[in-house]
Amino acid sequence: MANHKSSLKRIRQTKAKTLHNRYYAKTMRNAVRKLRAMTDKDEASKLYPSVQKMLDKLAKRNIIHKNKAANIKSSLCKHISKL
Repeated sequence: MANHKSSLKRIRQTKAKTLHNRYYAKTMRNAVRKLRAMTDKDEASKLYPSVQKMLDKLAKRNIIHKNKAANIKSSLCKHISKL
């Protein structure tokens, strides 16, 4: 266990940020899952912009990698076009 005040504070900050990032990453994964489960093209097309916005925001804030966001968006586009 760390003894320095600064390292104790860093541990507290990291714990809080981890919880925050985990929540938003999980929310994003659930939204992607929901979109992939859709079978109606119109509904999926309506939901896609909000999921895309979420992915871009998470990539911008380094919660997920920008290439991962791009790959997910690409695969979702492919899924919607196949419907």
